[in-house]
Amino acid sequence: MSRFQSLCEKRFHLAQNQTNLHTEVLAGLTTFATMSYVLATIPNMLSNAGLPKGAVLTALILLVMSCSIAMAVYTNRPFCLAPGMSSVAILSAVDTTGMTAEVAFGVIFIEGVIFVLISFIGLRRIVVNAIPTSVKISISAGIGLFIALIGLKSGGIIITSDNDTLVLGDLTTSTALLFVIGFVVLLFLEARNFRGSMIVSILIVTLLGIPLGVTAVPERMFLMPASVRPVMLRIDIAGALNVKYFPWLFAFFVPDFFGTMGIMLGIGNRASWLDENGNMPDIEKCFKVDSLSTVAGSLFCMPVMTTYLESVSGVEDGGRTGLTSIVTSVLFGLMLLFTPLALMIPSVATGPVLAYIGMQMLGSMKNINYEDKTEYIPAFMAVAMTIFTNSIATGLSLSVISYVFLKLAAGRAKEIHVAMYGLCIFLIYYLTTLL
Repeated sequence: MSRFQSLCEKRFHLAQNQTNLHTEVLAGLTTFATMSYVLATIPNMLSNAGLPKGAVLTALILLVMSCSIAMAVYTNRPFCLAPGMSSVAILSAVDTTGMTAEVAFGVIFIEGVIFVLISFIGLRRIVVNAIPTSVKISISAGIGLFIALIGLKSGGIIITSDNDTLVLGDLTTSTALLFVIGFVVLLFLEARNFRGSMIVSILIVTLLGIPLGVTAVPERMFLMPASVRPVMLRIDIAGALNVKYFPWLFAFFVPDFFGTMGIMLGIGNRASWLDENGNMPDIEKCFKVDSLSTVAGSLFCMPVMTTYLESVSGVEDGGRTGLTSIVTSVLFGLMLLFTPLALMIPSVATGPVLAYIGMQMLGSMKNINYEDKTEYIPAFMAVAMTIFTNSIATGLSLSVISYVFLKLAAGRAKEIHVAMYGLCIFLIYYLTTLL
């Protein structure tokens, strides 16, 4: 055994976790392939918030590396972190929320601090029990539709008419044609269970966009990464403390906290880490890294940093330790040398990926109890009103308020956690600010 192998064994306990160096490296490559689409999608989406793509890309890579390595070293789990797509969607449409980008990142900072306190104090179980399942599920589904709409708009498939209604766009344009091609390729590869289908779709659309004049080819393929200075400390914490932004705090927190928990437990189940009660040993360690990553990311204009579901691809390939995350992080780091290639990717190339991700997020709605009006009506409100009002916060607010009202009307007040009453009052006040 080589010295490097011995070091890896000593640090990550490969044999104890029934894996080896070769398996961990391949698992890291797989995770990178399935996560690499973030290099294109996130800078493109955040550019809509007025953030420079180059600086965003550099900050993104550095944070993916540092947070994933921290997860690997502290927990020895094959989890990788990146900005959650739900929070990226909110930030990409920040001009419609009434917030500045600085205030939005202030909200994310506060959300991260709350997550940190919950993680370190051990209040996870209380928070989990306070928010009803139907609300948690439907919020994610509503954000999914929001993400899908962003993707469809980027390809000109859906456009806003003169009277502010959504209509079908001109499908004969080059942009629309590229979107359709990318979406068909993505669906075909997904149907074939091809790992890395998203990045393949992005690359095909990007290349086809060159002769069509949609993709701008950079003068140089290799370039020093852009400075992160333009996105450093662009944060307004004081402004974020305004009570009118409370629903947005909730909108960031719920997908971050519960999404992270669901992903970790789901991956843990695939890796056979769960105990007889369905709990994963040392999951609190993972929460601590996840929450601190969100706080750190907000200081560099990064949306909520969270454990990525794509980490499961590495687990499926045999990855069982933090070494998998280390390999993935190194590969992301190498992309700093090829930033012009990542920045040349047009928004239409990432549109099909966003649409597909949004569609996947709707899958959670199958867990709603459609036999119970007090459960499925609030879920409907979250999904429908998010799209109808073009506001995630409004959809969330109406979901919570309707849940409390219907439970009280049905004489089932015992099913309402006491914290929901206070939340309901805050959200009613928020809605009055919109009048």
